[in-house]
Amino acid sequence: MKFGLWYAAVGPMAFPKPAVALARAAETAGFESLWTGDHVILPARYESVYPYSTNGRMAAEGPIPMAEPLVWAAHVSAATKAIKFGTGVLVLPQREPVLLAKQAASVATLSDDRLLLGVGAGWLAEEFAALGADFATRGRRVDEYIAAMRTLWAKDQADFEGAFTSFSGAQLCPRPPSGSVPIIVGGESPAAARRAGRLGDGFFPAKTSPEQLPGLRDLMARSAESSGRDADAIEISVNDNSLWDPAVALDAIATWAGLGVQRIIINPRTFDVGELAEQLDRFGSEVISHVHG
Repeated sequence: MKFGLWYAAVGPMAFPKPAVALARAAETAGFESLWTGDHVILPARYESVYPYSTNGRMAAEGPIPMAEPLVWAAHVSAATKAIKFGTGVLVLPQREPVLLAKQAASVATLSDDRLLLGVGAGWLAEEFAALGADFATRGRRVDEYIAAMRTLWAKDQADFEGAFTSFSGAQLCPRPPSGSVPIIVGGESPAAARRAGRLGDGFFPAKTSPEQLPGLRDLMARSAESSGRDADAIEISVNDNSLWDPAVALDAIATWAGLGVQRIIINPRTFDVGELAEQLDRFGSEVISHVHG
């Protein structure tokens, strides 16, 4: 089992020294990856419904420091050796895909292939409007942008013709050292599960439960098989903060592993970097070391 830490570029960790301190502490504790959130802006007022709360509102209000995920990953990768950096998740249809392909390839190159590109369709219409991005076509754009970026990463001279982006003879350099950047599809909806099956290297239904996951996993697998892909090769990640309790962590990990999960991502319990570093060290000793022997 792999272990990740979410919201790693939020609050104090959006700034240089705390970001490096967190990344080094997580790497020393045995975490496989650090995961960012993604909002280019957060509107002071919004009517969009936040899909992950009962009242349709985000828990935090007011301006929240949140570093741009790829910039943050490039910064902390220079101060670490092995830990990976996941975008959890990047709102893909808000980005221009050719530029994003270049940015992701650059981070992958500079970090020795440690980037995991988590992507999603997004939910905040007001943010789309501020960026001049079309909210109504976001799902179609996710599919097309994934295909466009993979084409640029794979070929010396890339041609692509889509509804939203097109290019001919495009030479992207440097390309990712491994030939691509792993794309993890985020979301708990049936559409996200099907997209992960069709297009994902991974699937991150972050807010799912052990009771809900089998249905999403099976839907993802059927989509993969109908697309001629190997469903077993699509890595599944989940979010489970119960792992902070060592009394239940090992049983919870065993439950998730039995459902085909390969990575569990936990949230910080504090945004005080010194205190969080101590908590990560304890987690490494009490949980990670027991799992990895």
